[in-house]
Amino acid sequence: MRLDMTKLEPLLGMMVNELGAAANAALVLTGDKLGFYKALSGSEPVTSTELAGKTGTHERYVREWLSAQAASGFVTYDAGSGRFTLSPEQAAVLADDDSPVYMGSGFYSLAAVFADEPKLTAAFRTGQGVGWGEHCNCLFCGTERFFRPGYKAHLLSEWLPALDGVIAKLERGARVADVGCGHGASTVIMAEAFPNSEFVGIDFHEPSVLRAREAAGGLGNVRFEVARAQDYAGSGYDLVTIFDALHDMGDPVGAAEHVRQTLKPDGTLMLIEPMAGDSLADNLNPVGRVYYAFSASICVPASLGQEVGAALGAQAGEKRLADVVCRGGGFSRIRRAAETPFNMILEARP
Repeated sequence: MRLDMTKLEPLLGMMVNELGAAANAALVLTGDKLGFYKALSGSEPVTSTELAGKTGTHERYVREWLSAQAASGFVTYDAGSGRFTLSPEQAAVLADDDSPVYMGSGFYSLAAVFADEPKLTAAFRTGQGVGWGEHCNCLFCGTERFFRPGYKAHLLSEWLPALDGVIAKLERGARVADVGCGHGASTVIMAEAFPNSEFVGIDFHEPSVLRAREAAGGLGNVRFEVARAQDYAGSGYDLVTIFDALHDMGDPVGAAEHVRQTLKPDGTLMLIEPMAGDSLADNLNPVGRVYYAFSASICVPASLGQEVGAALGAQAGEKRLADVVCRGGGFSRIRRAAETPFNMILEARP
């Protein structure tokens, strides 16, 4: 078989780049945990010796770490002085946890993907699921840290204001359920912003609920409960939110139907889901690539490990989600209220 070198060479180049990216993923975690990025951010250019001194680490390790980061484009190297620094853009992506473009946290979830690869490979053979709670702990903190900057940047300023009449209700005093709340980042952001409203965060993963209670501190208008999306307690909610979780559920139709039953007649479901088109061809892009990879490793296995096992996947698309919410869950209308490069925000009404 003759190989077309005009096709082979770009493929090999891409694979070399992929190997470098995968190999450097663990080093990003190391740099975050040891404070290397924060030490580089906003400082004068430093040598490996100076960075090691700032962070209490061993210079020879630091020298090789900086070299790998510079080769990756994550750190800026000046060949004339032999010093390293972070540009403002590199700092926003790798050093500032509150930046809306912070990406370092995503590497914690990658650690869980690699740690749990044997479970995933076995599941491919058997068709059984890999439950959310069966994953390495770094998945839960990584998920929270990955999504929280986006929620802080957009939730109060764009997403909630895009919903019909919801801000006025929240300011007066509303009842809100945040279903699939995880560590409670979204719940706490809303509770802090609207002290007249009452918030309950709901998740079926007890360790996440315990962490959410810690994160809430002394907030008096929020509580967290362990429950499933399809049968949590309470009714008369003005707003129910589901942040990046519906596609992970085994029974998303049952969840949507239960949400409708617990809403007031004029209530609102705000559904935040990964940005996706309605076909595979629509999603063959860098964002879709990330989401399909996490979907195959985490989202689909999580759903297949629950009853029904609908396995929507992280790239379900608006049309399929609308079908779940309206035809399956009994909502009368749904619309896309807002969007970012990473998320679509859907508003559904009973």
